[in-house]
Formats: sequence, C-alpha cells, structure tokens
Amino acid sequence: MLAAAQRLRRSTDFAAAFRGGRRAGRGAVVVHLTVPVTADPTTTTSPKPVREIGAEQLSAPTRAGFVVSKAVGNAVVRNKVRRRLRALVRERLVALPAGSTLVVRALPAAAEASYPRLAADLDAAIAVARSPRERRSR
Repeated sequence: MLAAAQRLRRSTDFAAAFRGGRRAGRGAVVVHLTVPVTADPTTTTSPKPVREIGAEQLSAPTRAGFVVSKAVGNAVVRNKVRRRLRALVRERLVALPAGSTLVVRALPAAAEASYPRLAADLDAAIAVARSPRERRSR
C-alpha cells in the first residue's frame, strides 16, 4: 500500500494532473504525469533563496492516483486491477523526480491483462510521458 502522503485523494489534485501533465497511453493504461519545474539557480525572480526552493522540492513527495471506471468491470474486477496497479506503481515511484504527480487510468483491457503485461504497459507509458516533447514539423 502507498503511504498516505503518496496518495492522491482530492478531485482537484486529479484535475491538476489531467490538465497540466503529459499524457501517454500504452496498451491497458493511460498515464498522466506532472513533473515539477526545476528552479534555475542563475535566475533570481523568486524572493526566496535558492537553497529554500530546492529544499521544498526535495521534501515534496512523489504522489500517485488511480482511476478505474466501471467500464473495466464489476467491483471485484476493478479492485483487482487497482491493487495490481498500486503494487506496480509503488515500485516505480522512487524513479520519478520528487514532487511529481502520477495518475494511472485503467482502460477496459486492463481487466484481462496479466500482471507482466500491465507492468510492461505501465513502464512504456511512464517512459513516453517522461521523455521530452519533440517539436513537430509542419
């Protein structure tokens, strides 16, 4: 189980992750990842000293939330999928930057997906969400 400080609970937290984060879908999951903006030590736009800003970012926990709708299945299936995703995310939270917010949305295909397939889909989606955005040429 995730620690209380690592869980998203309020709808405003979920909405902020959906609106401000990068979205990546792979297989049975869609990931919304919000990474905090790192402060550049050369800029002095903030009235706080740089060492205080860095301490705040390091102390902010990486948080995760899960969305498993009724389209996935009945309550038993939804809870099974949620437990699997929670276990997978717990192992991967340490790899994310401090202060990140991760929302994992299960698609209906997650109900029949095996644990290794969910793990592979989650890893691929997180990797795409973490990669820098590429400019599209027109």
